[in-house]
Amino acid sequence: MLKGIVSALCLVLAAGCGPSKDELAAVQRDAANNKKLYDDEAGKSKAMEQKIADLDKENAGLKQQIEESQKKVQEAEAKSAQYEQLSSSLQEQITSGKVEISELKGKMTVKLKDKVVFSSASAALTDEGKKALDAVADAFKNLKGKNVLVAGHTDDVQVSPKSGFKDNWALSSARAQNVVRYLQSKGVPPSMLGAAGFGEFRPIAPNDTPEHRSQNRRIEIALTASDYTPPVVEVPKS
Repeated sequence: MLKGIVSALCLVLAAGCGPSKDELAAVQRDAANNKKLYDDEAGKSKAMEQKIADLDKENAGLKQQIEESQKKVQEAEAKSAQYEQLSSSLQEQITSGKVEISELKGKMTVKLKDKVVFSSASAALTDEGKKALDAVADAFKNLKGKNVLVAGHTDDVQVSPKSGFKDNWALSSARAQNVVRYLQSKGVPPSMLGAAGFGEFRPIAPNDTPEHRSQNRRIEIALTASDYTPPVVEVPKS
């Protein structure tokens, strides 16, 4: 019987030792506060991660801008070097007014008077013309991703049938093609080259005086950025 009384007393004591309602409420409040603190810290961590991601994206954008700026600087320096090289090589012809070099909006143009490059009503290159074109070829032959367009122009005086050319279209086209072939022979890649004949239809001065007509008779060699890169095609061996 004594054993039963002791057991009952232990049960009473055990029941009396359990947490009170206030203590349970306090524990629940602590748990809620801890969860809120956790959620707050988790939110801060997520915000920090997003900020880091945004900064990484911003840094990548700045890096790209810097690389593009450096590329532009390098291109400008290369163009300047080409300009200086051409100017130096053609200084004699430039000084005498037979050749002009200009650079505008990334386009470099070498303008040669027809009498420098050709004899009257002829598409055959003169020795002086070859000398000038040698300098052009040296400046252009190692370039990549560029176009070199050679344009032939005449005045409005029609060629004689004895010249072998039907009209000024034919003369200007033949001259441009011969310049292109010569540049190719001097190492300028043919994939960069193009030829066009404009006849008398794109004058830069009125055809009203001998001096003005002389300005219109010209070869223009324009260097521009290429918007097309030809694919490499394997040629089958015969």
